[in-house]
Amino acid sequence: MTGADVIDIARDGIFTLVLVAGPVMLVGLLVGVVVGLLQAVTQVQEATLVYVPKILAIFATMLLAFPFMGAAMASYMARIMARIASGG
Repeated sequence: MTGADVIDIARDGIFTLVLVAGPVMLVGLLVGVVVGLLQAVTQVQEATLVYVPKILAIFATMLLAFPFMGAAMASYMARIMARIASGG
């Protein structure tokens, strides 16, 4: 296995990580910004207020995105196994 192979595997892994974690992270970011904006507008400065909507939104996103996330991870694993089977 050469250095280029290692870099190729790492790049593929990072790309898969971004594909799998991206939707959940974006929803968490958007809900946090919306709740923070709502807190600033209403002047309600409760630090724990952001957690419940963010947890619910992330949970719903994970339920909706599980088939896509599983398929992306299975595809990555299949590519890794094919590389191992071919001898590196």
